[in-house]
Amino acid sequence: MPRSVLVSGGCGFLGSHLVDRLLRRDDLETLVVVDNLWTGSRDNIAHVSDPRLSLRIADAETFTTSQHFDEIIHLASPASPVWYMREPARTIKANIGGALNLLSLLRPGGRFCFASTSEVYGDPLMSPQPESYRGSVDCTGPRSSYDESKRCTEALLFEEQRVSGLDVRVVRLFNTYGPRTRIDDGRAVSNFVCQALTTGILTVHGDGSQSRSWGYVDDIVDGLERFFWRDSITYRGPLNIGNNREVSVLGIAKFVCSLVQGSRIEHHAPIPQDPTNRCPDLTLARQVLPGWEATTSYEEGIRRTFEWYRRRIVTRDRSAASA
Repeated sequence: MPRSVLVSGGCGFLGSHLVDRLLRRDDLETLVVVDNLWTGSRDNIAHVSDPRLSLRIADAETFTTSQHFDEIIHLASPASPVWYMREPARTIKANIGGALNLLSLLRPGGRFCFASTSEVYGDPLMSPQPESYRGSVDCTGPRSSYDESKRCTEALLFEEQRVSGLDVRVVRLFNTYGPRTRIDDGRAVSNFVCQALTTGILTVHGDGSQSRSWGYVDDIVDGLERFFWRDSITYRGPLNIGNNREVSVLGIAKFVCSLVQGSRIEHHAPIPQDPTNRCPDLTLARQVLPGWEATTSYEEGIRRTFEWYRRRIVTRDRSAASA
């Protein structure tokens, strides 16, 4: 049966990879990408020539169309603290306002998929974090626009499921990285790689002992594809999707330094309320998605990411020199 799908944030880092997977579907009739290009880029889907894809430049919270969709995947939100801390009201609108608006574009019986975040666990007091953990979140802190708008959107969707039977799928993503992340994204892997390739000085905030579980984008999209549309699954979420190999920020910086001779690390002041640890409990994911694992090591994933950035920076510098 032909399916119409809308992806908000489809020009973003993660969204563009998901668009590639959606276009592999034989049952896909139309794919509408809604993106305001706040943190996304047309370049991320410039390689796509599939006539089923159309791009609408608009905010998810105000986008209008007479069309209704069988599936909506809501990704429209910045995921980097640098970006969401700069514009908190806009972040809240993208998550909550976007969900409220896009729900009105869903056909009766359609499926609404939402990318939530491990940030809903705050600075966790237990590790790894299972989906049942209610988190340790400061609802008035500097990261709250992102944390709380993701939590509120989860609440909205599960309440809609309770009162109206909405078919929802909600994932909580853990520190995804890889090609197509903005050069000025602001998160650790992209920062370190770009700094190594330009100034040679990698900035680590605090002592770098804060740990994360780094998930390479191909592995994460494998999980999203299976959970959002490919597998016949009755469980609706929330579901942790990530890599459960926990590595310190300093360990990542040292590995990136090993890729560029002469690069070095400088320590800067800690970032306020930067979580000390982040690691998914994947027990439920293994039950819901049997056989799925984030198998790409951070070493291999960073090498692939490094090569992508290296090509981008070389191209950018050549263009600037010839201008």
